[in-house]
Amino acid sequence: MTPQYIPDTKGLVAVDITWGEIQPIQVADGIRTVGEPEVIKHLQSGLPVIDVRAPGTRDGIRIAGTNEIPISDIVDRMDELDRSKPTIFFCNGPQCPQSQKAINLLLEAGYPAEKMWYYRGGMHDWITLGLPVVKEYVE
Repeated sequence: MTPQYIPDTKGLVAVDITWGEIQPIQVADGIRTVGEPEVIKHLQSGLPVIDVRAPGTRDGIRIAGTNEIPISDIVDRMDELDRSKPTIFFCNGPQCPQSQKAINLLLEAGYPAEKMWYYRGGMHDWITLGLPVVKEYVE
């Protein structure tokens, strides 16, 4: 589901366009949708960015500086989120429903909409734009 780097071909990735379903730009009322510049600024400022991808959908990579709370645990681990700061949530990208579902679960659990930002591009756009990733997740 995430783009795969093509060995020995710098800068090229293979993208599987056959999976998933296109996700909305606006997840829910009061949720801000952001792009890569906002994610980068958030990370540089030490603000929280949460990867909600379920185990088995991460392909062993992540965006450096992000934290992982799988969608299946998001409500149970809601107390780990800092309500005093906006938090960005992301998953595998525009075809992946995990982050929008996680945000809606948090809304249903009473988490404030104004403290959640949605990075719709996710890993798909991050990788295809050539932004750095780290190999860390153990599936």
